[in-house]
Parts: sequence; structure tokens; C-alpha cells
Amino acid sequence: MRVTRVSVPVETRALTGQTNAYVLGSDPALLVDPAARSDRLDALAAERGVGHVAVTHHHPDHVGAVAGYAEAHDATVWARTGRADAFETASGVEPDRAFAEGSRIETGEGRVRVVDTPGHAPEHVAFAADGSDDGNSAFVCGDLAVAEGSVVVGAPGGDMRAYLSSLRRVHAMAPDRLLPGHGSAVDGAAVRDTTARLIAHRLDREGRVREAVEDGAETVSDITDAAYEKDLSGVRDLAEATVRAHLEKLAVERSVRWDGERARPA
Repeated sequence: MRVTRVSVPVETRALTGQTNAYVLGSDPALLVDPAARSDRLDALAAERGVGHVAVTHHHPDHVGAVAGYAEAHDATVWARTGRADAFETASGVEPDRAFAEGSRIETGEGRVRVVDTPGHAPEHVAFAADGSDDGNSAFVCGDLAVAEGSVVVGAPGGDMRAYLSSLRRVHAMAPDRLLPGHGSAVDGAAVRDTTARLIAHRLDREGRVREAVEDGAETVSDITDAAYEKDLSGVRDLAEATVRAHLEKLAVERSVRWDGERARPA
């Protein structure tokens, strides 16, 4: 199955300033994460005969052109089961069909399987295309993973426990290729290296958050100051949202006490 990436400029907090849209298969093809219209994506969608449109999750930098491509190609629009209203609010389109874990979307070059990968967002999924054009399995993973840096998992929408579980699941699956929502692809042995790196990064940050609480920091602001050593100019809101997600995870695991305002040692 052919899997083609087109990076489109879009308003996003990602460092690339772009979101990757993917066209899987042909006649009909599945278009994933059309964040914005572009001449290149328009041409590819027409060439490959887009018949389905879906997104990995509902964040604005992934759904911006769902309505445009669905209308242009009279395509079937898919959304996560139980998330139709949220999808419509985000994309401006009422979905035609719903998918769940294990659902298959038929393209003219084979089936694309839906894989639940919540954490970055509650409805987050990935799309697994076996037998891609290079003979390997391709895994369109949205904002689950990136080749460089890390993924923001920020409360209230982000769930750190779910995110780590999703990373561990994909690490065990070991697809041949990860195709992220931002940045470059990850191939071969680097796939498991990347998922392992992201898991280790999150656990390291979690340890810093827990240590900050044990050392007496109580507010999100103070814990963030203690848990991050780098300059947070321009991204402090994301860092604080991530700290909140870590605190929520630690509270569920009874490693800290957290009432939504102040944290204390367990």
C-alpha cells in the first residue's frame, strides 16, 4: 500500500510549523490529518482518489481541512466511536461513520487498521497500513511520537498514564515505520529506540516532579520551576500543563497527594 506524506504549513505549537497529512492507498484512498489545504495535497488527493477522511485526534492543527477535502471528494468522513460530537465541533463536519479499536478502512490497495493510542488526547488513534509501498508496515501515529524532542501531554485533555501505555503498546508492536504528525519518519530499529526514548523521557520528568513535591514544592508553578532545568520562555503554559498531567498520574498511583491546586508528599 502506498503511504505518502505531505507537510502543510499550519498554526501549531510544533517546532516544525507544519502538520503531516498522509494519503494511504488509492481509489479510494484514505486521507489522514488534513490540517490545511495546499496545492501539493490537492493534487495528490485528486491523483489517488480520496474516498475516506479521518484524523488521529481533534486538535486544531490536525483537522483544519477535513471539511474542505470531504466536500471536494464527496468522501466518507470517519470519527472515533463515542466522539462524534467532539469531532464535529472541532472539524465542522458531521461524521458519516465511526471506527473503534480494530476497525478496518478499505482502500483500493488494502485495509488500514485503527489502533487506539490515547494519551496525547483522549480520542487519539493511529492507522496501521500493512504492506506499504516499501514492503514494510507503516504506522501513522499522529502526536503519539516524534523523531526528535518530545510530545506534550498536558492536562486536562492529556492523560499521562494512557500515553505511557500507548507508547509501550507500540513499542511491543514494533512496526517497521512510524509516521508522526510532525517532523520526519522513523524507520527500522529506530522505531523501538524512539518509543523507548520517549518512555524514558516521560519517566525521568515524572521523577523530577515527584522529587520537587517531596522537597516541598506545592504549586504547579513551583513544581515546574524545580522539574525543568531549561528556559521555558514561550512554552511555559505547555510545561505547566504537562506537570499537571504528571501530578494526576502520580496521585492515581498514590505517589503524591494532589487536590488540583496543591501537591504534597504521599
